Order: sequence, then C-alpha cells, then structure tokens
Amino acid sequence: MKAAITATAKYLPESILSNHDLEQILDTSDEWIRTRTGIRERRILKDPEKATSHLCSEVARRIIEKRGISAEEIDLIIVATMTPDMIFPSTACLVQKNVAASNAWAFDLSGACSGFLYALNTGAQFIAAGTHDKVLVIGGEKMSAVMDYTDRNTCVLFGDGAAGVLLEPAQDEHHGLLDAKLHADGRGSEHLYMQGGGSRHPASKETVENRMHFLHQDGKQVFKSAVTQMADIAEEIMKRNNLSSDDVTYLIPHQANLRIIQATAERMGIDMQKVAVNIDRYGNTSAATIPICIAELDEDGKLSSGNNLVLVSFGAGYTWGGIYVRWQ
Repeated sequence: MKAAITATAKYLPESILSNHDLEQILDTSDEWIRTRTGIRERRILKDPEKATSHLCSEVARRIIEKRGISAEEIDLIIVATMTPDMIFPSTACLVQKNVAASNAWAFDLSGACSGFLYALNTGAQFIAAGTHDKVLVIGGEKMSAVMDYTDRNTCVLFGDGAAGVLLEPAQDEHHGLLDAKLHADGRGSEHLYMQGGGSRHPASKETVENRMHFLHQDGKQVFKSAVTQMADIAEEIMKRNNLSSDDVTYLIPHQANLRIIQATAERMGIDMQKVAVNIDRYGNTSAATIPICIAELDEDGKLSSGNNLVLVSFGAGYTWGGIYVRWQ
C-alpha cells in the first residue's frame, strides 16, 4: 500500500529579517549575500516565549482544517527538527498536546536539513504496513535560536518556519510515494554541528562562553559535498524510475543555496521553471524547506493528479536523499 499526500500547510513567522537589516549589524552587504546564496530575506520568530512547537502546531491545525478531519483522527505525528523546544519531551508530543490529537502517538526525528525526507519516508512505512491511516509529517525549525549573529558567513543563511503534509493510503499503487533513497555519512560530522547542549558538552558557564550553543559550519566543505550529493541523488532517482527530464513536473530541492539548486537542475536536464525555489524569501529553514515548497505549489494550484515530483535534500550528518512522489 502506497502513502499519498492528501493535505499540506505551511506557517512562517511575520517578522522579516532582510539583508539590509543584517548590513546594520554585520560586515556584509545585500549584494554579497544575494550573489553567493540567492537569499534576500528570511523570517524570524521573535517572541522568546515561542519555539519550534508553536510553528509546527500552527501547521498541524491548518492541515487538520484543510483536510476537514478532527484532530482525534490523527494516528501519528512525526516532527523533523534539529531545533526542538527542549531535549525532552519531544516537540511532536507538544504538538500533539497543542492540537488535542489525543489518539496519536508522536516522536521527533533528527535528520537536520534532510529531516523531512527521512520523516516522510518513515511515515510512509506506517501507511504501507496497514497499521496507520493518517500520519502527520511536519518539518519545523527555529534556526534563529542557534544562530551566532556575529558570524557573518553562517547567520545570513538561515531562517525560521515550518510546513508539513498529511499522509494517507493512496487510491492506487501508481500514486503517492513511489521511491525513496536515503543516505548518511558520519564522516561529515566535523563540518556542520552544534557542540553544546548534548551529553558530551552539557550547558555550563564554559560552553556558553565558548559559544558552543551555536551552529558551526565549514561552508566550503559543506557546499562541495552538497552540490555533488544532491545532484547525484536526483539523477539516481530519475534513473531508478525511468524518468526523463520531460517526465519530471517539479524538482523540489532543499533550499540551502541557489547555486546548489541550479547545479541539481542542470544535472537533471530540467529548466529552472520546473524547480521550486523560495530561498530568496525564506533562506534555509532546514527541515522545513521542502515541505514549504510543496505547500506553496499546492496553495498556488500548481499540482494535479499524475504530476511527478522529485524531492532531494542534503544536511548535517552528513545526511542526504531523494524521494519520488506521484501526486494523487
């Protein structure tokens, strides 16, 4: 039994942090950021009392409303995030409470920027097994909470946001999530990480003073790996499923860098008009980028039955992967 996406939704904070705003606090420029990343602005959740669960709960409420179901009908909630409200309980449990999905069990999945694809494929397995009928899969991040706004090479890249999908049994075997190929390579862990806050370096005066609770990235190394792996996995997904460039309706890539997105499209032989791009407006929202793209295509009425979607990602771990969905 295949799993199909039956509803989508996104939620972005209202507050905008533009490149011009960053010029006021950093030695950078709008031109420098745009030419290297494709980003013009990003959204920031400014309220210190609100965190990732707030973003994800809004997504869950919107999906439930759009699908016309009750929260009690949800069987499972999976939240992909690397910025949970706290180490435990899981952000997914907080979402379950917030939307009163009393019959759902819930857990977080940590796959960094590939988290949504990891979670989407995981959720699909519960549908395929015939044990679950409605699985809510959400990618959400409050990246601003782990940004060092004195690090001009990193803080300009990321923003806050969340989006998700509802998975249900597909109407037939020819629609829904048809293929997935996911990877990991722990040797890349030294290039993208946050040292503080875990069991190795629990919060202390020293970890705070040493700025260990912020995301650290070796941009050149990550870019080099991402541009290769995202293009490779996109090509592999096409070959595995006998898809030509004409067959692909949309490439939906992780929004990390416009140049990586363009290189992936070029490898697939598809025009940029068939590529979902919103990095200019939201920056890199990690696990939320791909579902935000899906939700926007859905909201704009650009998806119809039989459309072939190729989803590809790359993130810390390293993690990366591709998923082929035929829209129901």
